[in-house]
Amino acid sequence: MGSTPVNTGLPRRATHPDDCSSKTPARSRFAHCVRGWNVGIKVERICLENAFISPDAVVNYKLSFFTWEGSIRTRSIVIISVIALAVIIGAYYRWFPISEAPLEVEYVTSPSLDVLDTPAVVHKVLEVKKYGDRLEVLRRAGNWAKVRTRSGNEGWVITKELIPSSVYEGGQKLLQELRGRQAQAAGHTVLAANIHLEPQRGAPDLGMLTQGQNLEIFDRRMVARTPARSETKKTPSSAPAGDVWYQVQAGPRAGWVLGRMVTLDVPEGISQYAAEYNIVAWFVLNTVKDGDTSVPQYLAADREGSVEFDFTRVRVFTWSVRAHHYVTSFVKSGLSGNFPIKVEHTNDVPYFRLRLVDRKGNKFQSVYGLFNTIVRPLGTVKGWESTEMPGRQGRR
Repeated sequence: MGSTPVNTGLPRRATHPDDCSSKTPARSRFAHCVRGWNVGIKVERICLENAFISPDAVVNYKLSFFTWEGSIRTRSIVIISVIALAVIIGAYYRWFPISEAPLEVEYVTSPSLDVLDTPAVVHKVLEVKKYGDRLEVLRRAGNWAKVRTRSGNEGWVITKELIPSSVYEGGQKLLQELRGRQAQAAGHTVLAANIHLEPQRGAPDLGMLTQGQNLEIFDRRMVARTPARSETKKTPSSAPAGDVWYQVQAGPRAGWVLGRMVTLDVPEGISQYAAEYNIVAWFVLNTVKDGDTSVPQYLAADREGSVEFDFTRVRVFTWSVRAHHYVTSFVKSGLSGNFPIKVEHTNDVPYFRLRLVDRKGNKFQSVYGLFNTIVRPLGTVKGWESTEMPGRQGRR
């Protein structure tokens, strides 16, 4: 019996003389050749013999899938799939970006710092940071740094407005120390000036103080400055020049500023004496009533001649209710004094301590009290750190 042709499911076409080779021998098995298309895949020649597909036909079947001769539907599906995959990948990196590892942590030194989306001339401000804000530095490019804020925004800032975390922490430690101390004077910057962590020109900067910025002054220090080579050759035996530095607090910052960059703001009531004396410190001892007005009474320290010591003389200015002006009720000269001067009150009586050095270099404190308008010495205490009161035989 002859073999029955296998139904392959392929669409049938009209036969052609070339479709079946005349050289095929007549055998018991039936050979049938067709040409056609199935799901957009071109099959050049599939010969089915005894329900088996020719190996060549299988190869042709597989290769033809990747040719541009496929159907329009197949190509559309592939293109749409590629576009969809690209959109999904783009969305993933948009909403789940790969974070850059920070190089270091730094802090803002200026009162206001813009975080920009680009360092280009045309840019957008993403955030505005203030002094002390923490930023993660991701990378640097010239005068710019790419940073990450606490809110997660990434942008660009000018590097000169940042300081390392170690410097910032040193400034914060100094700020904490000053909070328990009395300011010796007040002033303002003459010009824009750097504030340093230490009283040295090469010390790390804590930022820039603006011109006219108000300062509280806590200490003064004379620091020798290494002379230039030309100066050394001309005057080899002379002592090196020195810089006067003030320890100051300016808002949330504390550090050291060159003395020549600072002008002291002596209180108006005693400012007339500043024209004659080099007043370097002042304190309100108490106040007295003159009618409906409370008038402060002052302790003032000035320096004459010496630059080695912080002050060489103290005065107490009390208010005359009858004459309605200040009078000098106490003067002590010839002192070798060092800051800080301390003022304290016990039972509404103001006392002040002067840190002094005798001719032999011994450190001690002289303590005085203001009783009404009279200043009385209470004695001395050894050392500068003692808080003890001396014998009070001088008090009434």
